[in-house]
Order: sequence, then C-alpha cells, then structure tokens
Amino acid sequence: MTNTEIIAKTAAYVKETLADAEGGHDWFHIQRVWNTALRIAKDEEVDLLVVNLAALLHDIADAKFYNGDEAIGPKTAVALLNSLGVEKGTIEHVEQIIRNISFKNSLDRGQNEKFNSKELQVVRDADRLDAMGAIGVARAFNYGGYSNRELYNPEIPPQMDMDKAAYKKSKSPTINHFYEKLLLLKDQMHTETGKKMAADRHQFMENYLEQFFLEWNG
Repeated sequence: MTNTEIIAKTAAYVKETLADAEGGHDWFHIQRVWNTALRIAKDEEVDLLVVNLAALLHDIADAKFYNGDEAIGPKTAVALLNSLGVEKGTIEHVEQIIRNISFKNSLDRGQNEKFNSKELQVVRDADRLDAMGAIGVARAFNYGGYSNRELYNPEIPPQMDMDKAAYKKSKSPTINHFYEKLLLLKDQMHTETGKKMAADRHQFMENYLEQFFLEWNG
C-alpha cells in the first residue's frame, strides 16, 4: 500500500469514527488541524507521512470523552496503523505524538517534554492554533455548552497555577478557559509559521474578551 493510500484510508476511518463527535472535536477539527499541519510542514524538514497520520489521528479518541482514559487514543491509532501495514517506526512515532500533543501534558510538572520531535512540534502547533482565534472562541463555547458550564462567573477567578490533575477536573466557566489555556498558547508555539499564525489569532481573542466584558458590564 502506498503512503497516499494509507493516508486516504486513515482519513476515511477518522471521518467515519468521529461522525457523531462533539462539535469542537469532530472531523472538521481534524481536517483543519491536518490542513494547518501540512501548511506548517512546508517550511520544516519533517517526515510527511508521520505528520499526516499524527494530524489525522491525534484526537481519534480524546480522553475527555472516555472518562479521562489517556490510553484509548494511542491504542486505537496503533491498531488502525498496524491493520494498514504501516512500518513499525512510523507507528511508534505517531503514537508518541498522540501521547504528548495535549495542552494538559504541558502541565504535568516534572514530566514535560518526555518526547520531542519536529513532527510533534508541527502537529502540536497546528492543533493549538485550532484552539485560538475565531474558531478557538467557537470551540470553547461549544464545549462549554456541551459540558453545561457557565459562560462567565465574576465570583470564580481563573486558576493560573493548575497542574495536570487539577486541569482535568476543572469545571470552571468558559471565559476562565481563555486565561487558563487559550491566551497561553501563543507563547508555546515552536515553528516560525505557527508563531506568525498564532499572533493574529491571539489578538482576535484579546479583542473578543474586551468586547465581551464591555457587554457583560452593560
């Protein structure tokens, strides 16, 4: 099977698997991250098969929708890639990217950057860019509604010093999520393309919050 066929079959599998997923973590999220990862990869020396497969499979089974089980995503991806006859080293690389891509893992004190590669940086930047800007705002409120969270509560301040465990348990209002994650992403970009794209999206979120609080306060 050619790389093109492997990528096509992987994309088809992901699209079918996530057909009924929450709107911020559905096929269209995957497609945006995939497209952005390929855009970033144009300026980087990377294994394009790894970038394609990792971008497609990075949220194949997001732990937040599986009672916090962080193993199910990598297991699902590995099983699929084995069934497609993908080379062992490529599978292991994709698995490591899936295990290390999420924002919450950056809060795992003492365990940060257990694995790193240029391919991880490309896909992680692409994934984090999709949590920023207009799409990021839409996704934040979509998930907040899905989880029945408050839009905003002035009596609940953002928690800026959470570790991974606290972050996973947090049920804070959606506006807090901007301060606890989304506004932090600009300074966590690794690639030059990612940094440039993040700057514009970050400014959009700053402008959005300014307008939000103007309206909130009447």
